[in-house]
Amino acid sequence: METKNRIQEKAHEMFIRFGIRSVSMDDIATQLGISKKTIYQYFADKDELVDAVIEDEVIQTHKDCEFCKKNSRDAIDELMLTMEQIHEQFSQINPMLLFDLEKFHPSAFRKIKKMKDEYMLQVITTNIKRGIKEELYRPDVNVELMSRYRVETMFIPFNMAASAPSKFNVAAVVYDTMEHFVYGLATLKGYRLITKYKEEQIKKRNYDKTNKK
Repeated sequence: METKNRIQEKAHEMFIRFGIRSVSMDDIATQLGISKKTIYQYFADKDELVDAVIEDEVIQTHKDCEFCKKNSRDAIDELMLTMEQIHEQFSQINPMLLFDLEKFHPSAFRKIKKMKDEYMLQVITTNIKRGIKEELYRPDVNVELMSRYRVETMFIPFNMAASAPSKFNVAAVVYDTMEHFVYGLATLKGYRLITKYKEEQIKKRNYDKTNKK
C-alpha cells in the first residue's frame, strides 16, 4: 500500500474513534511508525488531510448506497440493509466527529453536508417512490416532505450522543430513528416485511457472534 493511502486510512481510523480535534499529526505519525515530516510530504496540513479523508468517505457512502439498492429484494430491504451497515460502521464512531468538522474543518464539513442535502435526498426519494410502487409504503405519503424530513434528521444522532454520551450511542440512535421512519411509511404488507427482515438480522447477528467466539 502506498504511503499516502496508509496515512489516510490511519487518519480515518483515528478520527472515527477519537474525533478529529483530539488527533494530531504527531499521533498519526506515531501510529504509523513514520515521521511527521513524511506526512507533510503528502499533505500540506491537517486540514488537507481531513479533506482527503472526508472525500474518500463520501465516495464510499455512494458505493454503500448503490450496494444496498442493487442487492435488496425491495424498498424495505434496501433500508434494512442500510441500517445494518450503519450499525456496524458507526458502532465505534466518536459523536464529536461532526462538531469537530463543522467548527475546525468547514471545507470538509461542506462536503458532508452537500452529500446529505443532495445525494442522500435523491437516495431517500427514490426509495420511497420504489416502496409506494411495490405497495410496501402508503400511497398517500408526501414523498418530498418525508424525504426532506429524513435528510434534516440525519445529524441529530450525533448531537444527542455528543450531549449525553452515557445515554446515547450514535449507531443505536441512527438505527432506531431509521426504524421509526420506515414503520411510519409502511403499509400492512410492508409492516410484515419489516418484522421478517428484523428477525433475519437478529439471526445473522447471533450467528456472527457465535462464530467469532
